[in-house]
Amino acid sequence: MSKSFLSVEGLAKRFPAPKGGKPLTVFEHVNFTVEKGEFVCIIGHSGCGKSTILNVLAGLDEASEGAVIMGGREVKGPSLDRGVVFQNYSLLPWLSALKNVTFAVRARHPDWRREKVTAHAYRHLEMVGISDGAEHRKPSQLSGGMRQRVSIARAFATQPELLLLDEPFGALDALTRGVIQDELLKVWGETHQTVFMITHDVDEAIYLADRILLMTNGPFAQVAESVEISLPRPRSRDAIVEDPRYYRIRNHLVHFLARRSKEMSGERRREPGARPTTVRFDAEGEPPAGGPRLYAVND
Repeated sequence: MSKSFLSVEGLAKRFPAPKGGKPLTVFEHVNFTVEKGEFVCIIGHSGCGKSTILNVLAGLDEASEGAVIMGGREVKGPSLDRGVVFQNYSLLPWLSALKNVTFAVRARHPDWRREKVTAHAYRHLEMVGISDGAEHRKPSQLSGGMRQRVSIARAFATQPELLLLDEPFGALDALTRGVIQDELLKVWGETHQTVFMITHDVDEAIYLADRILLMTNGPFAQVAESVEISLPRPRSRDAIVEDPRYYRIRNHLVHFLARRSKEMSGERRREPGARPTTVRFDAEGEPPAGGPRLYAVND
């Protein structure tokens, strides 16, 4: 059996308590994998450590225990093979949208000629709808949605092996969020890059992801379930709501977040090496012959 592209093994994050008290364990025994080209979302209540896990994957933070293995190598510190898109855009304010992207591309490909760098940046900006002069505007001259499009274009243009998205649409209104979600899926469909994304939006996760990881509440949070989103691609909002699996998946996620994430939380609720339980729904939203409506196996 081939090894996964990304493997998170026994990850834990603990903070020392003042005056020698018991340390705060945000999460522990976190184990999951991500396959090459897969789009994975992670959902959990505030305080469970989602952003910390993403920062560890990015090399921007260190875990107290465990390891992250990507492409057969342990992740140690930041690298251009991992790109990050934050909620607050993180653009260089003195550069235009185009120059924000070319700056990143040159860092990734210092041997490329200027013409190739510019053409590559233009192509990725056009993918997210930044063109017709908008590419020459500075971030202060762009709307919040356009700034986030530039951030996404910049991240994809650097061609990272792993793209990490930390609630990239959280500050946007619903209409703008929907448009940029579509742009994100379009670019991902063309590049086939591996994506790991944090979101609080259940519908967003179902629309975007191949799998959704569900975290229990902190402290002592863990990744309890891995829900497979078998809705066919390419996806459209009007089509997926007609699929009998959609509301069963959605109800399962909401039920977990509303009740089970708290019931399953707490110290040592799972074995140290336990993998998240895999949850699948069949094509009709019905169980396989003779089976339960919702069935689960360990991955």
